[in-house]
Amino acid sequence: MSDSLTVYSAWTREAVRELPYDSPEACEGYLEEAHRLWKAGPLPKSQRIEILEKTSQLISERAEELALQIALEGGKPYQDALVEAHRAAASVKSAAETLGHKAGSEVPMGLTPSTEGYRAYTRLEPIGPVVAVSAFNHPLNLIAHQVAPAVAAGCPIMVKPARATPLSCVSFIELLREAGLPEAWARTVIIGSELATKLITDARVAFFAFIGSAKVGWSLKSQLSPGTRCALEHGGSAPVIIAEDADLDDAASRVAKGGYYHAGQVCVSSQRIFVASSIYEAFLEKFKLLVESLRVGDPQDKNTEVGPLIHPKEVTRVHEWVEEAIASGARCVTGGQIISETAYQPTILAHPGPEVRLSKQEVFGPVTAVYPFDHLESAINEANDVEWAFQASVFTQSLKTAELVTDRLNAAAVMVNEHTAFRADWMPFAGWAGSGYDTGGIPYTFHSMSREKMVVTRT
Repeated sequence: MSDSLTVYSAWTREAVRELPYDSPEACEGYLEEAHRLWKAGPLPKSQRIEILEKTSQLISERAEELALQIALEGGKPYQDALVEAHRAAASVKSAAETLGHKAGSEVPMGLTPSTEGYRAYTRLEPIGPVVAVSAFNHPLNLIAHQVAPAVAAGCPIMVKPARATPLSCVSFIELLREAGLPEAWARTVIIGSELATKLITDARVAFFAFIGSAKVGWSLKSQLSPGTRCALEHGGSAPVIIAEDADLDDAASRVAKGGYYHAGQVCVSSQRIFVASSIYEAFLEKFKLLVESLRVGDPQDKNTEVGPLIHPKEVTRVHEWVEEAIASGARCVTGGQIISETAYQPTILAHPGPEVRLSKQEVFGPVTAVYPFDHLESAINEANDVEWAFQASVFTQSLKTAELVTDRLNAAAVMVNEHTAFRADWMPFAGWAGSGYDTGGIPYTFHSMSREKMVVTRT
């Protein structure tokens, strides 16, 4: 391995920056210092709030610069990258606000003769040093979701960004320091997988936060030291059910956003779309027009709607999945072509076979599969016939249908008349089954990075 990590433009594949790797000795020093800081006690709450509020302000002020950086290294179109930058500012502010309303609680006493004359309550304390591993697709806001709650909870944190998109993480940590956070409380670590595993599984690590592939996440969880808590955020193959009474224009428009946002490189991207047979062809016609109108190009161009995939090998892989689906009998409604080394044509496939990868796994590319159904029950069963359970959606004008589908879908969250990739940063965000472990979202991550201590007083 070389002494530095080369960061490339996702669109042009030109090298844009070199970042030095951290040595094993440096990482050992970082972890030892983090452990020492935790044992000495957290920064005062008022100081943590001040730092987070200032960081939020700095992100807002530099949103344009941060958005262009997100577009450069990660390939997210500028218009979506700018939204991400503002979301990151709001996420950090939410972490500061969480400190004001997350606390312990009173435990009822005197319920039996032996507990009369006692008072009991719980209080929150930082769990300890945190190690976080992040993903490339939201390189600023995902870092905010891992680091800001740790700062709020009083936990020292070391964060390993995705190899493809470390610059946004570096910028975020620099902004925290500019806002007044002492250096040792939050660090970016640029390391390979072997050293990362050693760091993550160290007994001094109290909490491990992971966003990435299920294979890697579950493997690392199995290696954690006894007592280390963790949160895993993986992916899925999000289903959408469009009932016979749905507003077709609205459904097609929203699913086009949910399916092709960031070229489909979103863990809850709308991928498998089940449409009532009576409206199937009408939906496909509207959906095709919308998808064909998407502007593919340079993510730093403010008019681009779909940018590149994160690496050329992903373009090859997505094309293989599309060809496999077509060989299974799927009709290519639109797309299905490689545009360049880094870009793939937004693609719609009608009714792929049930066993192809597109019908079972997460494509993580600009491809959707559309299936007709005659009975709502069969659509629900097909939607559930995967190992993933993350976010899903249903489009209908019927409250009865909405309630039936939300009750029956195996999903951690179901959106009614909205695409599957909708998210507010303060709401719970969690995958079930193979899709993840524990619950994300700013206040929920804050809680996971805290531990409750009970105090009992005899009066």
